[in-house]
Amino acid sequence: MRNMKVPVIGQPGPPPARGEEAHPSLALANSAITLPGGHTVDLLGAPAQANGWLAERGLAPVDAGMREMCAAQLRALREQIRSLFAARAEGLAALPAAVSAVNDAMTRVPTAPLLRWDDETGPHRATVHPTTAIVDHALASLAADAADLLTGPDADRLTACGSAPCNRYLLRHGRRHWCSTRCGDRARAARAYARRTAAH
Repeated sequence: MRNMKVPVIGQPGPPPARGEEAHPSLALANSAITLPGGHTVDLLGAPAQANGWLAERGLAPVDAGMREMCAAQLRALREQIRSLFAARAEGLAALPAAVSAVNDAMTRVPTAPLLRWDDETGPHRATVHPTTAIVDHALASLAADAADLLTGPDADRLTACGSAPCNRYLLRHGRRHWCSTRCGDRARAARAYARRTAAH
């Protein structure tokens, strides 16, 4: 029972980790946060939270009315992306299921504006976002961003936060391996404590 994670809903998470502004897939990977004391904060824990998270990033309307099935799809993609980020950061082989999940999400919807033709405007191109496809489009966008991050120039900077028990990822800047000032302070305090106890 001691290692059981206790979900905390409604508690704000730490500030965005370096790279989240440029890569929404990194923000998605970091949307389930492990806190000291065995607590977790899931920013996608309920459908309304998931809807709000997507709306903040321009991936869904505020009033999309997301249901649990849609939130569960978003959480499932998060776990697959986390798996790929962990493999890349640790220099390990990726799980084929995680690669397939990202590819499936990307190919579920058309990425190019489709040709439309109607009496009023004639031929034009438009991206269709029917209500039922909002989540599919959001998943495709997040999956494409994850693929871009993993194959782009920032891939070598992708790393896990170096402050236990934090489970977030960030784009390393210089020698900094912490996702937030709070995690950096905690890591420095732990090192100082270890030095003090080793000296006695």
